[in-house]
Amino acid sequence: MVDEIKYEYKTVQTVRGTDGLVISKMQKDGWELVEQAQGTLRSTLNFRRPKKPQPWLLIGTAAAVLVILTVVIGTASALSGGGEKKDESDKSTAAASEKPSATPAPTATESAAAEVITPQNNPEFAALLKADYCDDANLDFATRHEGQTVAFNGSIVNMAPHGDSGTRYDFVLGPGDKGPNTAVGPAFKYEDVNILDLKLTGKKIPATVGVGDKFRFVAEVGEFNADQCLFFLDPVSTEVR
Repeated sequence: MVDEIKYEYKTVQTVRGTDGLVISKMQKDGWELVEQAQGTLRSTLNFRRPKKPQPWLLIGTAAAVLVILTVVIGTASALSGGGEKKDESDKSTAAASEKPSATPAPTATESAAAEVITPQNNPEFAALLKADYCDDANLDFATRHEGQTVAFNGSIVNMAPHGDSGTRYDFVLGPGDKGPNTAVGPAFKYEDVNILDLKLTGKKIPATVGVGDKFRFVAEVGEFNADQCLFFLDPVSTEVR
């Protein structure tokens, strides 16, 4: 009797207009589109793919080898433990007598300059702003710099209410000045924020903002969602340009 195929399932939510790119990416990873539900602003995509069989024989063999190694290492440690304890005691005494060397603390100006990543002081970030919004460079940058602060000139690509709220929004931002016509760079996203959260600054602060508006964005790096190709940021300040 042929074994029944077992599947694993994944649900992905996308911003309308990016469905095709996400579906193509998932299919390359072996996922099959099962269902697609389109909402007003977002689409829900359901995927599945066959589960890989577990190599139980290899797992069992590896476990047995691990047990043997544990016994051998434990025996060796017990035989050499006496001498090591004396050496460690001598090292601890010597280390305690040493005084750490004093190093000058960085000034506030130096710390602030080092914290903010811009296209001018970071070649990696400059290249990212010109890369495809689904490129692996997005995930690499988010992983290495999560929690750090970036600053760049950009514009609002898309703005939509967050859920049923009338005062909180989801923003998609892009580098440059082309607003909804932005074709290169990450799809940066502010999720579930109000106008006050943007911390607007500048000479002429508007009462509201909209698609196409241009700003100098300063934000904290969050995660990159590879399924949705969205690079999440948290606003620090937004300067009118």
